[in-house]
Amino acid sequence: MDFLKILRSFEEFIFEATTWLVFYPLTLWRIVRGPLAAMDYSDREQGEIEDKRYDDSISPPLVLLATIVIANLVSVAVHVPPPEGTSDLMKALTVSPERLVLFRSLVFSLVPLVCALTLLRRQGHKVSRDSLRPPFYAQCYLAAPCAGLISAGGIIQMVPGVANWLGFVCIGVGTAWFLVMQTRWFRKRLAVSWLNAGVTTVWAVTRALICLLVILTPVALI
Repeated sequence: MDFLKILRSFEEFIFEATTWLVFYPLTLWRIVRGPLAAMDYSDREQGEIEDKRYDDSISPPLVLLATIVIANLVSVAVHVPPPEGTSDLMKALTVSPERLVLFRSLVFSLVPLVCALTLLRRQGHKVSRDSLRPPFYAQCYLAAPCAGLISAGGIIQMVPGVANWLGFVCIGVGTAWFLVMQTRWFRKRLAVSWLNAGVTTVWAVTRALICLLVILTPVALI
């Protein structure tokens, strides 16, 4: 009986793993083609039964995580060295792929978290796990392409013999795309002007970057 359970678990794992080859690129394409539509889709899926959620896609946090994992694998494959002057703690993080993925996941999850919190506070809603989950999930969809482009830009900048400006272009495009889409999302969800939505976006991202600096500063110094 235990052996049969193991076989069935392995069968389910194989199925889920192989379906990612189909649903990850489809989900990423859905986000790039229509970011706000993808975020609305995520909101609707939160109302479905748990087993039926994201049945034709991959859940937002997993899309973000998969994007970071792929970027990390590319970085390892091209043998990107750590920057000069890297602290001992940072070297310890970069030596282990698992630690680096977890660290990058935390870094790229801060902006979705702060933006989701900003929306709830502007709407006057109580902050709880249930109220925070829908906007955070939607934000993870928006953060995935941005994380991919910024990671790609960082890798390009560290590869010898490649023009640094290509990396800056990737990072700039990813950042600009995210800010524009974020502004559109706040404008739609809060029913405010473009200026108000833009200010809200800049303020939310700035607070997220401050939180990031608070985390990274000790890591860089230790």
